[in-house]
Amino acid sequence: MKTIEQIAAELQGYDPQALAAERVNAFLARLVEPINDTEDVGIFEALGRVLAEDVVSPISVPPHDNSAMDGFAFDGAALGSSPLVLRCQGTAFAGKAWAHPVGAGECLKIMTGAIMPAGLDTVVPIEFVRVDGDTVTIPPGVVKPGDNRRFMGEDLMAGQPALRRGQVLGPAALGLVASLGLPTVRVRRRARVAYFSTGDEILSLGEAPREGAVYDSNRYTVFGLLTRLGVEVIDMGVVPDQPARLEAAFREAAARADAVITSGGVSMGEADHTKAMMKQLGDVAFWRIAMRPGRPMAVGRINEGAQSAVLFGLPGNPVAVMVTFLAFVRPALQRLMGADVAPPVLLQARSGEAMRKKPGRTEYQRGTVERAADGTLVARTTGNQGSGVLSSMVQANGLIVLRHDQGNVAVGDTVEVMVFDGVI
Repeated sequence: MKTIEQIAAELQGYDPQALAAERVNAFLARLVEPINDTEDVGIFEALGRVLAEDVVSPISVPPHDNSAMDGFAFDGAALGSSPLVLRCQGTAFAGKAWAHPVGAGECLKIMTGAIMPAGLDTVVPIEFVRVDGDTVTIPPGVVKPGDNRRFMGEDLMAGQPALRRGQVLGPAALGLVASLGLPTVRVRRRARVAYFSTGDEILSLGEAPREGAVYDSNRYTVFGLLTRLGVEVIDMGVVPDQPARLEAAFREAAARADAVITSGGVSMGEADHTKAMMKQLGDVAFWRIAMRPGRPMAVGRINEGAQSAVLFGLPGNPVAVMVTFLAFVRPALQRLMGADVAPPVLLQARSGEAMRKKPGRTEYQRGTVERAADGTLVARTTGNQGSGVLSSMVQANGLIVLRHDQGNVAVGDTVEVMVFDGVI
């Protein structure tokens, strides 16, 4: 396991006092190691879990050639420039093979999913033909040989991987596993993530207001973000800025969790004890990230006996907590879970307003992206961008990402938007 110093030495341009946002994820990818523990779970318990091994198909899907629609099955080689007249031999239903031969000049009425009888390779939809008793007339040009026939294994062939290790199982994947007749899948153990807020000025719900104190919103925001991610959340509440209490909280968190998240106490020059305790109990780096909001951040590992947990020390302001989580912590936790980590999908939109921006830092503006009357996507901010203004995050449906070297944005300029759908 590499130390913070060793990881930093591998990264070009690493400067903890002015770290570009683009370099943070490269650092975290080296810091975080995937969980190796696995378990077998039933399909109803598998949603959102990460596959620990490939799912290999034990059968071919579909298991036989079958009809893609209701119609009439026949030998497509008989098609020509004139109407094709065939005699219908009966009806083939899904779930039962047609047991009789179908000869030249004959066809078979067939239902969607029914097995294609030997010698028949084409299905013409019912609405394209003329039926008179048992005589079926197919006009020229309505189908080609081989149309509307599903081949055995065209979805999956037996012995081939149906799903890959590292994939997060969504609803479609659950259906795919079931279609293979598999009642269980092997997945990674859920990541355990402990979280607590720090500071003497933080009130828990139920406490009486007092001068200079604020109610803790970060605890509930991070709970929601972690729950959406599918980890096991260990809520440790609010820890006051007292060395003994902080040490006990960090030790408990490291003993119980794979990762620990704190909010508050990581700003440069703060007079509290959180940073000192992080240094005392682990191998931690303190960064000034060239970004807005969310400049201060701490990362590393903290230890309790033989146990070690990845540490993310986030800023205290509510929006800064959410932005740093989405930009950095979420992909790091996905790696911890053993999931394949892909860069976020960013929408391209034109800016509906001018935005001031200084080159030399990445900015994440809370905004909305909507479709204009001409069909293009338009992005606008949600007003006050202060890092403590949580209401503007509630109103937003994404973050407008203004890159490190980017300057001011004019109306109509193209901007990138990280959408929230399914994340927060």
